[in-house]
Amino acid sequence: MEWCSAPTEKLRVNGAALEYACYGPLPSEAPTIVLLHEGLGCTALWRDFPSRLAERTGLGVLVYSRQGYGKSDPVSLPRPLDFQTREALDVLPGVLDVTGVDRAILFGHSDGATIAAIYAGSVEDRRVRGLILEAPHFFTEPSGLASIAAAREAYESGDLKAKMAKYHLDPDGAFKGWNGAWLDPGFAAWNVAEVIDYFRVPILAIQGRQDQYGTMAQIEEIENRAYCPVDTLILDCEHAPHQESPEPVLDVVGEYCARLIRIEAAQVIPA
Repeated sequence: MEWCSAPTEKLRVNGAALEYACYGPLPSEAPTIVLLHEGLGCTALWRDFPSRLAERTGLGVLVYSRQGYGKSDPVSLPRPLDFQTREALDVLPGVLDVTGVDRAILFGHSDGATIAAIYAGSVEDRRVRGLILEAPHFFTEPSGLASIAAAREAYESGDLKAKMAKYHLDPDGAFKGWNGAWLDPGFAAWNVAEVIDYFRVPILAIQGRQDQYGTMAQIEEIENRAYCPVDTLILDCEHAPHQESPEPVLDVVGEYCARLIRIEAAQVIPA
């Protein structure tokens, strides 16, 4: 693979071609922040955040579009209701394998945060050194489901489809795969909060107070259940703090990553 911001080929994981981009040092030279996008996101929709993150932290940054998003291969619909668990257990480890990332800090946004959390809480993978969860979802909330229903109206009757077509080869697949799963009646009882009980790496949780898709209850679930260190950054913004309030996010993420590196560098000398 090519470690650059505009690779000429895609990643091949489980037979699917996945769009990706890389910034900063190689995995052999420094830990790598792996960015996992939201339910309607993709590589391009992180905009300049990955490059700024690499510059601020001095670490490598890997971003990729999950199957069905961006310029990655399309996906069959409907998505299964456990699609986030499948992405975490069946795809994410393959991405780490093919990219050679052996010291990973998983940074997920929204559905991407849930995928990162499921992986960290389900798989004993020593490559994962830290966990940054931005606007995570561990269970459904009525207000969040109402916002997702409103997004369907915007897609069917507004300009959301045209906006998504600028970034996704298959905007219908990207939108309907996400929206259809979340609004399925069977999804109302979805709850993966148990994975928090098994976190064994330091956590940074980021949330906007005005997040239209999730409330502070998601962050409180982490604080109440986690046995490992938890730092939080709560901002006066909506669902995408890294876009709406990038400077405080970059500052706190930079401090968090620097602390992880200091901890790893410390040598414990037996008495």
